[in-house]
Amino acid sequence: MAPEQMAGGPQDQAALPPARPLDAIDQDILQILQADGRASIRSVAERVHVSRANAYARINRLVEDGVIRGFGARVDHERAGQGTSAYITLKIVQNSWRTVREQLRQLPGASHIALVGGDFDVLLLVHTPDNRALRELVLTRLQAIPEVLSTRTLLVFEEEDLEPEDS
Repeated sequence: MAPEQMAGGPQDQAALPPARPLDAIDQDILQILQADGRASIRSVAERVHVSRANAYARINRLVEDGVIRGFGARVDHERAGQGTSAYITLKIVQNSWRTVREQLRQLPGASHIALVGGDFDVLLLVHTPDNRALRELVLTRLQAIPEVLSTRTLLVFEEEDLEPEDS
């Protein structure tokens, strides 16, 4: 692993090269990989009408530039035993974002963390097995973080990821 990757991973933007403009082929490659992260280099190359070597080089550049942050599976949380989802808003002590972010990353079921502007400071998406586990997470884990001043829990009744259609 390169030293800049070990230093801070994708969150350490200083380690990434400056953003380069993406051409139409790069955009098409991104769309294909978003729809099917397991697409082979050969199939990507065929679909964007470039050689396999060109497709391979472009995908590597997109990864190295931090445009592609990784490849993963889209999970149906309910079928995976995480049937309760909630957005939790947090008000935190001023200038404590980095400390709070590190603690939120450690929470079981934490799926997305965002520093936002507005009536609250942080938006956290969590998936838990049930309401009891959600209650435990909020009342015991989150409210025990000294920099968290207050929380508000928004229970998700139904959700849908807005991702490119499979081709």
